[in-house]
Amino acid sequence: MLFFLLFIKKMDKFSTLIINSITMETKELIGKIIIQENIDTIHENKIPKTFVINVPDPYKSYYSRFTDINKPTSIIFVTKTPNSFENILRVTKKINETYNLELSGAKCEVAIGSRKLNGIRVKGINRYPEIEKIQQYYKDEGFDFAKSEKFKDTDSLIRINRFFNVEEIDMGIYHSLDESNVHYVEIPRYISWEEFRNMTFEIKNNITDSNYDIAKGIFYVNGGITEMLRIVKPKISIDLLKTIQKKYIEKLL
Repeated sequence: MLFFLLFIKKMDKFSTLIINSITMETKELIGKIIIQENIDTIHENKIPKTFVINVPDPYKSYYSRFTDINKPTSIIFVTKTPNSFENILRVTKKINETYNLELSGAKCEVAIGSRKLNGIRVKGINRYPEIEKIQQYYKDEGFDFAKSEKFKDTDSLIRINRFFNVEEIDMGIYHSLDESNVHYVEIPRYISWEEFRNMTFEIKNNITDSNYDIAKGIFYVNGGITEMLRIVKPKISIDLLKTIQKKYIEKLL
């Protein structure tokens, strides 16, 4: 009997260790990402007279602009008024369940100069001709879209509230479980966008491999905020991630 109780106690301890290990490795976090991108408006494959923005792949757009894209990376349906993150998540879940889709919806704000546009950032659209159909699904749920505008290759600052499904691969370094080319690294304090741009310029001019795209953001963790950087580069090494993180930390401390 005593042996049995000791065995159960050891198994409970072992199970706890497994659970803790899994908790340490994978996390679903809420946060915000801020990216600077040159964006275009979409003029076809949308509900007529509505405002739809195409955000290019952050890594590919870092090297060159391209026009022949079969699969949209990120689409923004510009709305007349702001919508809550909660409502966007609820409606996106309903659309996915109803139409057997795998869309990722998020609340976003697009700043173009002094203008601020509100919108729904949608990922998971397979082809451009599907945009109008998916936009209609959101319209059917009560979203009111802004009137059409046209521009091309326009500099913008995009703030996106979203979920992050990540795996911690080293202390303060995370790999996205949804996007294989995306990683996040923690930094010790808040930096303004201007400070971030200046630091990034200096660091990229003093690093062996500067062929990566980087943005800044935050995770909401344990009732507080953790500042982080998003890094996009296919097959990036853990050593390069650590080097990038170290260079920012050295400038921030």
